[in-house]
Amino acid sequence: MEERTFFRLGAVFAFLGVALGAFGTHALQSAMSPEDLAIFETGVRYQVYHALGLLVVARAAARWTRGAISAAGWLFVVGILVFSGSLYTLVLTGQRWMG
Repeated sequence: MEERTFFRLGAVFAFLGVALGAFGTHALQSAMSPEDLAIFETGVRYQVYHALGLLVVARAAARWTRGAISAAGWLFVVGILVFSGSLYTLVLTGQRWMG
């Protein structure tokens, strides 16, 4: 069952990464400084990397025991929320303490 959870989370985070990337390119480009846009793009890039990692974890969870595999999957989720989330918050709210 956990492999389905990781697959779904990976797919959702990948979709959101692509959507946020498009949003950043089309909607934020004229409203942000080049430095802030680069920070936003870094958050998107790492979100997509982590989402792909989640898809690999989903495949691995279907084949092997779940101890370390499960931990890896949940750490990818936390990584997206903490790292990419803090970069999005930093850029969109101007709260520099997040960086």
